[in-house]
Amino acid sequence: MRCAQAYSSCQNGLPTRTSYFLNYLKPLYPTWDDARATEMLKQFNLPVDRKLSQLSRGMKMKASLVSSLAYRPKLIILDEPFSGLDPLVRDEFIEGLLESAAGSTIFISSHDLAEIESFSSHIGYLDQGRLQFSEESAALSARFREIEITLLEPALPASLPASWLRVETSPSLVRFVETRFEEAETGQQIRALFPAAQSVTIKPLPLREIFIALAKTLRKAA
Repeated sequence: MRCAQAYSSCQNGLPTRTSYFLNYLKPLYPTWDDARATEMLKQFNLPVDRKLSQLSRGMKMKASLVSSLAYRPKLIILDEPFSGLDPLVRDEFIEGLLESAAGSTIFISSHDLAEIESFSSHIGYLDQGRLQFSEESAALSARFREIEITLLEPALPASLPASWLRVETSPSLVRFVETRFEEAETGQQIRALFPAAQSVTIKPLPLREIFIALAKTLRKAA
């Protein structure tokens, strides 16, 4: 990515001020939009005459974002963009990214699942370099539930559905993560397997808990 290469060059002896950095990049991109760059500089309150080396990590990320969005790219790829940023800078970074990247596809690789969950439209899960799934965030959230069954009698069926992950049992309780939740179908399945169930509690899972359930299951199966 030319912006990243240029940023590294600026850190190592070429123009070092934010304004010089952006002017250095401008000729490289025929679609560079001066008005957009100026708007983002104001939005992020970036000091254009300060050396890049003197900026905080958050300010450096913002400068990098301005340089990457000013030429209106169709695809934006970010690797762990939230690492080391304080909560306020994270919010400003995400807000600026979403506001300034209209019409672009944003691809983010991150372990910061709480931030990803707040604005992502699609989620993909990689394990050992293999893509386990890729789907819309809403669909992913809808099919995962944590289910708790309270039993009158300590009776566990010999066979449980393959879609149930992290099954935990005690004499009076069964807890698991259902990965194919359908209200009517799941309810019917539970009643068939646990006719003596006293109560059933169903809770949605945040993205972090979904990934933990998947990661532990894959690790156990390895």
